[in-house]
Amino acid sequence: MDKRPLGRTGLDIAPLVFGGNVFGWTADQKTSFALLDRFTGAGFNAIDTADVYSAWVPGNKGGESETIIGEWLKARPGQREKTVIITKVGWLGGSGGKGLSAGAIAARAEDSLRRLQTDYIDLYLSHRPDPDTPIDETLRAHEDLLRSGKVRAIGGSNYDATQLRAALDSAAAGNLPRYEVLQPEYNLFDRGSYEGALRDLCIAEGLGVITYYSLASGFLSGKYRSEADLAGKARGQRVSKYLNERGMRILAALDAVAAAHQAKPAEVALAWLIAREGVTAPIASATSVEQLDSLIRSAQLALSADDIAQLNQASA
Repeated sequence: MDKRPLGRTGLDIAPLVFGGNVFGWTADQKTSFALLDRFTGAGFNAIDTADVYSAWVPGNKGGESETIIGEWLKARPGQREKTVIITKVGWLGGSGGKGLSAGAIAARAEDSLRRLQTDYIDLYLSHRPDPDTPIDETLRAHEDLLRSGKVRAIGGSNYDATQLRAALDSAAAGNLPRYEVLQPEYNLFDRGSYEGALRDLCIAEGLGVITYYSLASGFLSGKYRSEADLAGKARGQRVSKYLNERGMRILAALDAVAAAHQAKPAEVALAWLIAREGVTAPIASATSVEQLDSLIRSAQLALSADDIAQLNQASA
């Protein structure tokens, strides 16, 4: 499968990233192993996780996703060198300090490396801006990890255009390593926070961009079209905000394009992202091999200019 350069990181990734937030939450270890085997077997190579996944599950404390990925890597000799591991820091509290302080980053990185059972992280992201820590301190902590070889590249998640510009300027002024990748929320419904100044900045600076909530918490799969469809669903609260006139208009356009390609709405929604300027690859997760096979098909789905125009108009 063709790989895309991830900004200026020196890393190349296939045009779909597996979202490891489900590991240790809605996918147990056996299921997670099967999903990772199928994903990498299809030619994909990037897995996204975070030290906080999945602390929201009763009985969990964070790190469960990284632990499962580490066990999978251990059980698959030779796989580590072929896999781009993306993890994040800055949301989980605990020893070493909170947020993106130097102490927190140093301590959390060691924890992630131990759980992942590896001696390096390919891409280490600041999970969210930390207003209590100077950006210079954060970048110097990342610099230490880069110099030691424990991290290969760095980036940021949930930064707006002003925050990202400040981080890039600070790196340049202090001769520090800069964020080379952004991980924003972006999908057919949630377009406003990335499109415009933030996307323009990423394109101008040559940043790699990996989108999260690429299927709007599953809404763009077409599974949820009414409040009744959300009953008993873990994502019900997140998805309910999409059940409005605009959301239904987007689903109708997805249905029409999907029918024309004998595809599923989720496949079309991901193919739209893959085709967008300013997007390296979307993140998508699955909890069954059947779901995963559908996601895999999105990377082979070529949308026409008319298809994209129809989707753009519906989601405008």
